[in-house]
Amino acid sequence: MKIAIVASGTRGDVQPYVALGKGLKAAGHTVRMLSNQDFDALVGDAGLEFHSIGVSVETLLQSDEWRATVEGGNFLVILLHMRRELNSRAQEFAARMPALVADVDLILTGMAGMGGTFSIAEKLQLPLIQAYVLPITPTGCFASPLVPKSLPSGMFNRLSFHAMRQMMWQSVRAGDVATRKLLGMPAAPFWGPYQSLKRKRVPVLYGFSQHVLPRPNDWDDLHHVTSYWFLDAPDDWQPPSDLVDFLRAGPPPVYIGFGSMGSRNPAAAARLSLEALALAGQRGVIASGWGGMHHTHVPDTVYMLRSAPHSWLFPQMAAVVHHGGAGTTAAGLRAGIPSILVPHMGDQPFWGQRVADLGVGPAPIPRKRLTAERLAKAITQAISDTGMRRRAADLGIRIRAEDGVAQAVSLIERFSERV
Repeated sequence: MKIAIVASGTRGDVQPYVALGKGLKAAGHTVRMLSNQDFDALVGDAGLEFHSIGVSVETLLQSDEWRATVEGGNFLVILLHMRRELNSRAQEFAARMPALVADVDLILTGMAGMGGTFSIAEKLQLPLIQAYVLPITPTGCFASPLVPKSLPSGMFNRLSFHAMRQMMWQSVRAGDVATRKLLGMPAAPFWGPYQSLKRKRVPVLYGFSQHVLPRPNDWDDLHHVTSYWFLDAPDDWQPPSDLVDFLRAGPPPVYIGFGSMGSRNPAAAARLSLEALALAGQRGVIASGWGGMHHTHVPDTVYMLRSAPHSWLFPQMAAVVHHGGAGTTAAGLRAGIPSILVPHMGDQPFWGQRVADLGVGPAPIPRKRLTAERLAKAITQAISDTGMRRRAADLGIRIRAEDGVAQAVSLIERFSERV
């Protein structure tokens, strides 16, 4: 088969889909990856065909306006900001996309599909599979991961999914409107594409582990939880020699990195991290990431890192501190060490609470409440709590025994045979 995978966002959003593409290629399929221009090298290293469908997300996230938006943590404000950015590029997306998928046999996409890809598949009568790394299907078992923790759950669980899906749809609807107009299609329903997808029995794959979040018992047979879609480091990747020397020079350090989550003062964020490590008496690896954390005065007990594959780095850490993105959370749990989550936005508080509920990390520390003292206390707990470390190690073993990519590839091939 010739398969187009459409994914956009940060590296944590896109990388699991690259892993799926690599697995599909290994199974003998031709894979075309459509994503933001930031990921040309990532996709190329996986041996996949790449086409850009948008501007640099890294550039956007490093803007002062976006950093202020993320630090505010208000998801509604973040969605409005996203809507403004996406609306400005809706016409370009609508003009480019149909030609990029016209010759494929199947489209695989997740959140990125709402902005026009679902409609293109409908117009061209192309088979479609949905794939997500966080739950978006309504369930009564828990509230939507995108709902603030302060809102009531229980009887409102299912309603919360409908509300958040509608908010996400409205934030990207301009792209869909432009696409359907260009293709001569009537406007999509105000409530979005999900009822149509359900009516057409479009399958849904979920890339998370049932050991972390059990599959809801009220989902129908269209919904499959495959476990995580991990992308390991390329075979020819080599770590910096001074990083290897640092790791060998002492006990396992604590990783601190907030990925794509920006800060209006990256130096202050790095200083807080250094203070926390000093208070906890731990060595550390601080990753600057897209957020740009940096500091000019770094002690010998800390290594400042631009980036390194989590699959290689995390197993060598004593604990990991991060923002709680779905992909980074998965990598920390797979490594079998305690995770300390500092949620900034979106689904990050949800994963932070799951980590705490599973007993494999301390209670999450919201970004607005982060201090060196609180972080040091959490690090000390993660290092010294033998029960927590044992549970984290056991969970890591169970996750490493799963092969989410192979499971997803098998399901994709089975679904395609029915079309």
